[in-house]
Amino acid sequence: MDALDLARIQFGIVTVYHFIFVPLSIGLALVVAGLQTMWYRSRQPHYLRATKFWGKLFLINFALGVVTGLVQEFQFGMNWSSYSRFVGDVFGAPLAMEGLLAFFVEATFLGLWIFGWERLPKLAHLATIWLVAIGTTLSAYFILAANAWMQHPVGYHIDPGTGRAHLDDIGSVLFQSTTLVAVFHTMTAAYMTGGAFLVGVSAWHLARRHEVEVFRPSLKFGLWFTLVASLVVVVSGDTQARIMTSQQPMKMAAAEALYDTAAPASFSILTIGTLNGEREVWSLRVPHVLSFMATGDLNGEVEGINDVQAAEQQRYGPGNYRPNVPVTYWTFRLMMGFGFAVMLICLAGLWLTRRQRLPRSRLFWWAAMVGIAFPFLANTTGWIFTEMGRQPWVVFGVMRTAAGVSPTVGTAEVLTSLVVFTLLYGLLAVIDVALMARYARSVPPAVAQEEPEESDVLAFAY
Repeated sequence: MDALDLARIQFGIVTVYHFIFVPLSIGLALVVAGLQTMWYRSRQPHYLRATKFWGKLFLINFALGVVTGLVQEFQFGMNWSSYSRFVGDVFGAPLAMEGLLAFFVEATFLGLWIFGWERLPKLAHLATIWLVAIGTTLSAYFILAANAWMQHPVGYHIDPGTGRAHLDDIGSVLFQSTTLVAVFHTMTAAYMTGGAFLVGVSAWHLARRHEVEVFRPSLKFGLWFTLVASLVVVVSGDTQARIMTSQQPMKMAAAEALYDTAAPASFSILTIGTLNGEREVWSLRVPHVLSFMATGDLNGEVEGINDVQAAEQQRYGPGNYRPNVPVTYWTFRLMMGFGFAVMLICLAGLWLTRRQRLPRSRLFWWAAMVGIAFPFLANTTGWIFTEMGRQPWVVFGVMRTAAGVSPTVGTAEVLTSLVVFTLLYGLLAVIDVALMARYARSVPPAVAQEEPEESDVLAFAY
């Protein structure tokens, strides 16, 4: 492998590892804000205990997410300096907004929330955690806008003198359809992740009948929260698939391993292809489904890999514009499969917990606990599909990945940093799992029952 291959592997490891923490932080921020709101309105102590319990887990995850995010940004200057020089004026704008606005809001109000217990008025303290949740959403929005520009570049021109991309319209970058649908899909997936974590940890405690008054409401809240989020993920994913088909037809064709244009196009449950991924040998298909996913029409035409390859060669010049078909095919299916598994767990849980019951089946408790991993696996395979399916482009239709790598960084340097970061991230993974498991198994803190303060009641009524 050369420096390009190693740089891609390193960036993939760093990005996937960082994205383990991001959706959980986004999801838990909203969960904690919701639980604290319930406590503020009812003054029921079990809501306060739940807020502090889940808040502690949120803080651990948030801290490790910040550390891994900083390393990810260094990659642009380390291994991808040619890419950074080319798109810095465009790509840097949403990243600057994320750092100067969104992360500032997150960090500032998270500090106020941590140290504001018993110091701030209850309504003001509640506002801080909601501002943290808003800050995490804004942070994700700006980063996803930058990534969406790589998928579908708009609002820019290339300076003929310097050969660099220059930003013309920040509004186009922030509010293009690719950005909006990516934010919609990623945020709802993050909420599904936070909800599944809530369900799984609550299941561990309830299976042992620990703190039932705290974890029964957490389980019920988590089941509804996750189910609604997973249903919206399906809707947002359907919308994203149609936009992707129009903007990157090769990605959709590779997701289905569809080599020849078809109308109607079927969806394959299983396809076996040649080792080089260039043609299909055998497949098990469901008629019309791919046509509906790609076009909204059961009989719609979906372009095949061979036809898109010929069209892109004519447009961009000689070259191989096919991504790694087996990778895109299977990550697309794993993403959907893990997502639907979460939905089934939630439906089963809501049925088993109806009328204030607790499930007696150990199978459900085990499924709920194992289900914690499913959204993380769906998120990971989804990102791999999104980024690998865009290849060979780092900026679709504008800059190839091979042209973005740093010209002065050799194989030895990239290999060294790859080994160091992989070992460091492995150590952080052990620390994170140990801390999260330790505090997830702990007992929620005891609190005294409080009467509503008159100022809080008047403020809420107002």
